[in-house]
Amino acid sequence: MSKKIKWGIIGLGKIAHIFAHDLALVEQAELFGAASRDGIKAKEFAQRYNTQKSYASYEALAADPEIDVIYIATPHVFHFEHTLLCFENNKSVLCEKPMGMNGIQTQKMIEMSKSKGLFLMEGLWTRFIPATEKLIDLLERKTIGDIIFMRADFGFKAARDLDGRIYNKELGGGSLLDVGIYPIYLSLLTLGSPNEISAAARFTPSGVDGYCSMMFHYDHQSKASLESSIEANTPTEAHIYGTNGSITLHSKFHHSEKLTLRIHGQPEEVVEVKYAGNGYVHEIIEVHRCLRSGLIESEKHSHQRSLDLSEMLERVSDQIGLNYDNA
Repeated sequence: MSKKIKWGIIGLGKIAHIFAHDLALVEQAELFGAASRDGIKAKEFAQRYNTQKSYASYEALAADPEIDVIYIATPHVFHFEHTLLCFENNKSVLCEKPMGMNGIQTQKMIEMSKSKGLFLMEGLWTRFIPATEKLIDLLERKTIGDIIFMRADFGFKAARDLDGRIYNKELGGGSLLDVGIYPIYLSLLTLGSPNEISAAARFTPSGVDGYCSMMFHYDHQSKASLESSIEANTPTEAHIYGTNGSITLHSKFHHSEKLTLRIHGQPEEVVEVKYAGNGYVHEIIEVHRCLRSGLIESEKHSHQRSLDLSEMLERVSDQIGLNYDNA
């Protein structure tokens, strides 16, 4: 691997622009190539971010021997096939969340990563945000004691375009996979996998969930109350309650820059923790660390963690009756 790690991006929607901006902030990163099915779009993207090459097909980018790692930023339903395309061309992958549309896809992606000896990580950028790191440190030190329950929500009012990605069932639309994954992931980080899930949803005319309410139950009697929506703006905060106090991750909790720590009998403490760029810088740095160390997964967001998350999303989908026919 050269001094700089050369990146390619597949899929040039909104998230790709945010990622490209942050990639430019990482000294050891080079955005080498950008691919779209629309060649003009790829050229415009490449010019905007000083990318060396543009490609009118994903296959051409994946086959370029100069690229070290590829960021997959296509809609959810294409993550599986595009990850396999990269692996077939011996490229490491950072795949935007959710990694697969179901556990079977996620498992196959991981198996191919292992068989090829290539790095694979799901793009759960929130795991690497400094405020999340601070939260994990506080919980590991039992600062608030044992966790009793937690609450987290993520809701925003999306443009009501039933053919757009967020509402389009064929593209994996709906609140659960788009933003519900964040409170679910936070519950996984803090409490682990639940032994029981109950959920209910409000559906849109396009057949995806516009709102989802979830309750997770654990063997140790802890609870997690979670919500997601693409039809309304909600606080998008997380509150974790323990036997000795509580922690609030302020809005937006998945890339928060402020925590409030409340210990019983003590004045509350506000902790400000800034992130770099749009927040993706920290995820990129972790990918670089793993690649330079010859790792095929990150211990911070491991293959098993992605499998656990995929299983939880499937269990919620089953509860609310959400099925994606093309997955």
